[in-house]
Amino acid sequence: MLSRAPDSEISTESNYDPFEETFADRLYALRDIVPPTTRGWVWDKVTGTTSLVKSTLFFAGRATWAISVSALLVGVPFALAFGEDQNIMAMEQEERMRQLGGELLTAGAGKEGENTAERVNAALGGGAGAGAAKPAL
Repeated sequence: MLSRAPDSEISTESNYDPFEETFADRLYALRDIVPPTTRGWVWDKVTGTTSLVKSTLFFAGRATWAISVSALLVGVPFALAFGEDQNIMAMEQEERMRQLGGELLTAGAGKEGENTAERVNAALGGGAGAGAAKPAL
């Protein structure tokens, strides 16, 4: 004799609505399709990769911190000292230029009756012609 299932287990109408099923429900249903050994292998690979990525990022963060702090501790004082040294060299150059300018203006001061324009004209090789330098006053 054939046994017949109760009416509560067999229905002609389905209560299944695919729009109410979430993505998580579908992924959970895949658990039954994929064999346990394959799931274990995939899980081991995922956890290993995650661990590797975390430790790599942790090391990169620590290295970046160490390099940036070292650059600040060494680089900022070096930059300040270099800038100060450049200023000192510029001031020394300016002082030398002033000394050379003063020597040019006072060069040949031993000659009486000769002004600066005449000395410059003589240094340029000019003579007593139309192009000779003349004093402004």
